[in-house]
Amino acid sequence: MDVDTRLLRYFAAVAEEGSLTGAAGRLFVSQPALTKRIRRLEGDLGVRLFARSRSGMALTEAGRELAARVPALLSGWDEAVRATGRAARVLRLGFLDAGAVGAVPEVITEFREARPEWRVELRQFDWSDPSAGLGRGEVDAAVVRLPFPGQEGLDVRELSVEQRGVLLPARHPLANSRVVEFRELWDEAFVAAGAETGAWREHWLAAEEREGHPVRVGADTSRPDEWLGAVAAGCVALAPASAARFSCHPDVVFRPVRGVSPSRVGLARPKGRAREAALDELLEAIARRLSRS
Repeated sequence: MDVDTRLLRYFAAVAEEGSLTGAAGRLFVSQPALTKRIRRLEGDLGVRLFARSRSGMALTEAGRELAARVPALLSGWDEAVRATGRAARVLRLGFLDAGAVGAVPEVITEFREARPEWRVELRQFDWSDPSAGLGRGEVDAAVVRLPFPGQEGLDVRELSVEQRGVLLPARHPLANSRVVEFRELWDEAFVAAGAETGAWREHWLAAEEREGHPVRVGADTSRPDEWLGAVAAGCVALAPASAARFSCHPDVVFRPVRGVSPSRVGLARPKGRAREAALDELLEAIARRLSRS
């Protein structure tokens, strides 16, 4: 029988967290999607792995047996993937938005010229995974925006700070303002990332900077095109200043905002993993370049 290792990762997270809610936040997936995948794993194995109740998810006897074996299995698989990458000399770098990445493509070009035996893959992820692939083990390192759920389990190096502004419909009454006061936006309908993204969603709604004023969410999105489309349709969205250059739409304008904290850009990698000299070299070059930008 063949079992998708991602299903085993979902199982391990639920077993460790003891609840679908906690595991969904840790894995950057929605709770319904996680429930569906756990049921798929149970269907593939032909056994019940959890006893579900209002208090959480308790492992059955079969579940406890699997939970005892899965960590070693996944650890062995992860090491096999890393070893394969080292043998093929491939480094995988995740990112979310072009504004955070900045000069990284230039650094990668320089690295390739200096180390032609290595290939670097730059992979973009949508906002449903603020860890840019690290949470699912799909990349070796990532350029991220802080904060995001699960970052305490990663080695994160903060590199730079970028002011936040607001994306407005071009017809909005504040669209001609030179600077917008955040207080003027409190009653607007905001575009938000999915609820499972936790601290990431709260940061981009500036939930803690509203002095208790409730947030109105007008649309949930996970992709830049959906994000801009929701703004063009009447919502507003906080965005990094670089969005003025990289997020273009004829019916959307960007304006600086006064009264919100900035966005912080960082470089993240897994903790406790054996170091690869080539990856260390690349990440150090990226850190130097982004720290200067």
